[in-house]
Amino acid sequence: MMNLFYNPQIQGDSFELEEQESKHAIRVLRLVRGDRVILVDGRGGWYEAIITDDHPKRCRLKIESRTEGYQPLSYSLHLAVAPTKNLDRFEWFLEKATEIGITEITPLICRRSERRQLKPERLEKILVSAMKQSLKAYKPVLNEPVSMEEFLRTGHQGTLGIAHCHPLERLGINELESSGSYTLMVGPEGDFTEEELAEALKAGFVPFHLGSSRLRTETAAVYITTAISLFHP
Repeated sequence: MMNLFYNPQIQGDSFELEEQESKHAIRVLRLVRGDRVILVDGRGGWYEAIITDDHPKRCRLKIESRTEGYQPLSYSLHLAVAPTKNLDRFEWFLEKATEIGITEITPLICRRSERRQLKPERLEKILVSAMKQSLKAYKPVLNEPVSMEEFLRTGHQGTLGIAHCHPLERLGINELESSGSYTLMVGPEGDFTEEELAEALKAGFVPFHLGSSRLRTETAAVYITTAISLFHP
């Protein structure tokens, strides 16, 4: 079984795990000197290493090989998603989107948003755990929460889309331009307001739908992540 450990700063040929990771490796996984592990830095670095000191507070590793740009996504996906009132649902989205494949996430504060505050440290831990679980070397970028107005003022490249439930003409998600780079928006439980939708269309975002079912915010976001991944196998 492949065991992954994360640290954003991996340098040299010898590396010491932080105390919490050391404890997990030695006490929980019961790894010992001579066992092989993988280190990832969240930016595509994949390091094969061997345990040289199985101390439970300062487990030491010898790095035997390194690969830069390990298995990158063949596309770029930036999802701007309104945080859900029930934070567990938003955290579930973060976990599943990371496992499937996503590049960047922006918590989007809309006029109907019921949650406007997040704890970035907890969310980062979820991203790291999901990255390790899915054997990835890249951790999605998690941006600070921004208002929709501020998000629209930022220049975005590639395919721009906004998922909504208003009775307007919309493309199916499979009809969006397949550019390899996507910036897509998902609104709060009460959907975007008509004014927000109009502002997004003015900024160049194309309206699209996810079928005839009415989906929860986090379900829609995972649906989009899955669909885009299937467009770029």
